[in-house]
Amino acid sequence: MNRYHEMVVCLLSCFLIGSAVSQAQETRFLWPNAAPGQSAAEGEERDTSGPDGRHVAGQPVIRTGHVSMPSITIYRPAKDKDTGAAVIVCPGGGYNILAYDLEGTEVCQWLNSIGVTGVLLKYRVPRVPGRDRPLEPLMDAQRAIAMVRSDAASLGIDPDRIGVLGFSAGGNLAARLCCNYQSRLYETVDNSDNASRRPDFAILIYPAYLIERDSEQGTAGDLPIDKDTPPMFMSMSFDDPVNPENILRMGVALKRAGVPCEVHMYPTGGHGYGLRRTESSATTWPDRAAEWLAASGWLKK
Repeated sequence: MNRYHEMVVCLLSCFLIGSAVSQAQETRFLWPNAAPGQSAAEGEERDTSGPDGRHVAGQPVIRTGHVSMPSITIYRPAKDKDTGAAVIVCPGGGYNILAYDLEGTEVCQWLNSIGVTGVLLKYRVPRVPGRDRPLEPLMDAQRAIAMVRSDAASLGIDPDRIGVLGFSAGGNLAARLCCNYQSRLYETVDNSDNASRRPDFAILIYPAYLIERDSEQGTAGDLPIDKDTPPMFMSMSFDDPVNPENILRMGVALKRAGVPCEVHMYPTGGHGYGLRRTESSATTWPDRAAEWLAASGWLKK
């Protein structure tokens, strides 16, 4: 498939997805005052792509940087499709930028197309120097899910069907949210923080940092797994330079804890494709994820 055909397929997919979603959006800042922890942002938040930025499936990628005021933007599905489920979406970008359209807005549109409210998390980037897995984005994620669950009634969503979906570093963030829900990393801000921080399910797409760099077994030390860890769907490519053992070892750890999981390993596909379709079978993961969500009961109205 050449670049022209890739662009046609991508534009057609976006049209079909976009035609099925509601235009209702609402943005809320996570912190009423200064966000806890540190910020390494310099200047105003902006798209750092530049004229020669990255392209995927023939289209450019928005690379949002210097986020110091984290927020959530709520994308609601059309009323006749709404299942009541919701998903917090965590874009990737190495904890330095956010692939805001590729792994954010486009994902929320796809979620809307299957009747799910998409909650796009804009967490703090870039990371503080010297931290591969910074705490500030996890604070933002914990605050985001607590706010959404606390406001579930007014948002028209089921507080027991709130999941998380993350890509690359955002996949790591989603995994840490799932594995560290018992301990809040910040002081109570308001009554929203009394709500559970545990996602009901998780989707990890080419996640990073789930294993220690120099270890040949097990998962990373900041990912404690027990029988109450949320069920997970994971997808990655065998040729992913981030290392496909991320999802293999996580799958084994979940199995040993008795936590349901579904793991898909595709032969090729690389890294960072979002849900933009190409000839690679790795980009069919949204179909498999939708099937998993439905089979697991998360899409029941």
